[in-house]
Amino acid sequence: MDRAQKEQVLGEIKESFANVASIVVADYRGIRVPVVTTMREDFRKNGCQYRVLKNSLVKIAVKGSKMEPLSALMVGTTAVIWSHEVPQTPAQIALKWAKDEPKFVIKGGYYEGQLLDPAGVDALAKMPGKNEIRASMLMTFLAAPQSFVAQIIAGPQNFAYLLDARKRQLEG
Repeated sequence: MDRAQKEQVLGEIKESFANVASIVVADYRGIRVPVVTTMREDFRKNGCQYRVLKNSLVKIAVKGSKMEPLSALMVGTTAVIWSHEVPQTPAQIALKWAKDEPKFVIKGGYYEGQLLDPAGVDALAKMPGKNEIRASMLMTFLAAPQSFVAQIIAGPQNFAYLLDARKRQLEG
């Protein structure tokens, strides 16, 4: 790779990492090419980027930024997976592949200014997404009015049940 190509790749890395939601770093050593191809397709289908980047280029790209701790993970054969939209997606898919393919080892990741170890990547994958959080907040906001309406309706409703029961008693 000549200097111009390196500078081009470095620019692409900086541009991609500028507004990244999360990053997962994995070791893919020993995995057959058809499996890696399937893996790439799976990540791309779910809105993630999967690239094998030179460790030195990633270290240069993140140097001086809030992502600089990520350079500690850039050792050996490294695949970098990231998403610009949903932070959980790269972690979820990487964990799925790590279970299916024992040679695919998750080294760690990066999320909101923090370097993640493999356990942190697992925790990121289990985090609820935006839609789940919005739904739970909506249900929390609706719980009080629903409870209030149920309390208001309970008195007249119970009185109607009492009248119906008395009516049946007199008829029977």
